[in-house]
This record gives sequence, C-alpha cells and structure tokens, in this order.
Amino acid sequence: MTWVQGMAWILLFMFYITCLFTVCSLTFRKGYTVLGIVGIFIPFLWLIGAVLPAKPGSTQEIAQQAQQRQQMQQYSQ
Repeated sequence: MTWVQGMAWILLFMFYITCLFTVCSLTFRKGYTVLGIVGIFIPFLWLIGAVLPAKPGSTQEIAQQAQQRQQMQQYSQ
C-alpha cells in the first residue's frame, strides 16, 4: 500500500466518523431507527433518513412543535 492509498483510507474513515455523528444521529432523532441501523453498513441510507420528514412522535418532531409554539407566543405578544 502506498502512502496515497493510506491517506485515502484515513480520509474515508474520517468522513465515515463525521457522518456517524451528524447524519446518523439526525436519522435516529427523526424516528428512522431501521435506516439508522442499516445505514451503518450502507451509509447512503443515513442521507435518506436525514432528508425525509420527521415521523410523528419522534424527538425531532416534538422539538419542532415546541419551537413553533414558542414562535407563535412571541408573535402574539
């Protein structure tokens, strides 16, 4: 293995870890558990889960509703 190949593997691994902590966590927060788990082996599924709208009752959806209520209270004052 040349040093270029070694650097490519290191960069690919760093990109995977970055996606694990960002896109994967967003997929789980939106309620797509299966996409999050299968995405560990096929990372493209994390992107799909992150782009889809949040499922009803998921932590992301609850947070969005709370933020909307707070904005409505600010506008009504």
